[in-house]
Amino acid sequence: MPLKPEAQVIVDAASATFPKLGTEVLDAAQARRMLAARPARTVEPIPVRKVEERLVPGPDGAAPVRVRIYHPAGASGELPAIVFCHGGGFTICSLDSHDQLCRSMANEVGAIVVSVDYRQAPEHRFPAAAEDAYAVLCWVAELKASLGGDPTRIAVAGDSSGGNLAAVTALMARDRQGPSIAHQLLIYPMLDPACATGSYRDNAEGYFVTADHLRWYWEQYLGADHGAAHPYAGPIAADLHGLPPAHIVTAEYDPLRDEGEAYGARLRAAGVEAAVHRYDGEFHGFFSMAEQLPDAKAAAALAYSALRRALA
Repeated sequence: MPLKPEAQVIVDAASATFPKLGTEVLDAAQARRMLAARPARTVEPIPVRKVEERLVPGPDGAAPVRVRIYHPAGASGELPAIVFCHGGGFTICSLDSHDQLCRSMANEVGAIVVSVDYRQAPEHRFPAAAEDAYAVLCWVAELKASLGGDPTRIAVAGDSSGGNLAAVTALMARDRQGPSIAHQLLIYPMLDPACATGSYRDNAEGYFVTADHLRWYWEQYLGADHGAAHPYAGPIAADLHGLPPAHIVTAEYDPLRDEGEAYGARLRAAGVEAAVHRYDGEFHGFFSMAEQLPDAKAAAALAYSALRRALA
C-alpha cells in the first residue's frame, strides 16, 4: 500500500526541517546544532510515579554513564526493569528526544525503564556506545534492590541504532555470561552496515530517513572503512544461538525493513523465539508517534504486551 495519508503529512513536515545528512551536512556537530535550532514542540509529559537521573559506573577505563530512570505510575514493589537505548544513528538524539516513549513504556509495561545516555559517535566510535549499554545492564542487575527491580526480570529495548545496541547488549550478556535477559524489543533496528538490502534500494529516499542518512550514521560509528564489521557492530552477522526471545517492529517504507525481518528469521533459525511485525504504509520513526498515528498506538500496545508477558 502507499504511505498512509496521516504518515505522509508527518514525513513531509519532518523531511522539510531535517538536515540532509550524508550529502549536504557531513559534520556531526553541525547536524546537532541544526537540530537544536528547530522550534521545539510543546508536549505535556506523560505522568509517571517518579523520574530520576543517576550516574552509573561505565566500562573499564571509561567515564560514568548517565541514565534516566522512569518509575511507572500506579505500580510499586519489586518491578521488572527495561534497559532502553534511544535511536539517532549513534550520533544524534538524546534522553530528551525519547522521554515520552520511555514514560509510556514504563506505564504500559509496569516496569522501571532505565534510559541510557551512551557516548555518541564520531567523538566516541564503536564499541563505546555498546559497552556503555552493557555496563548499564550490569548495573541494573547488580543494584536491583535500590531500583525496586528483579534480576531475573530484565529486558532490553531500543529503536533504530538503539535497537542495534539492545541486540548487541543481549549478545554481550550471552558471550560474557552476564545478566539474564528475559526479552529484547527491537524497533526497526539498524543491524547491517553493508546497507545493501532491497529495502535500502526501494526506500532510499522520500520517506524521511534516507539511505544517505543511514550510510552517514554508519560512517560516524565505525569510520570510513566498515565493510567487515565486528558482530557487536553489525549483529546481522552474529551467531544468534542462545539469545532471549525477541519482538521486532518494522515499517514498510523504511530502508532498515529487510534487515530487521532478516534478523527475526535468523533468530528463529537459531532456535530463538522471535516475532516480527511489519506495519504497512508506515515509515522509520512511526513507533514513537502514538498521539498522531493509529498504527503507532497499535504497534506499541502489541510490543508492550509482549514485554509484560516476558517479564511476568
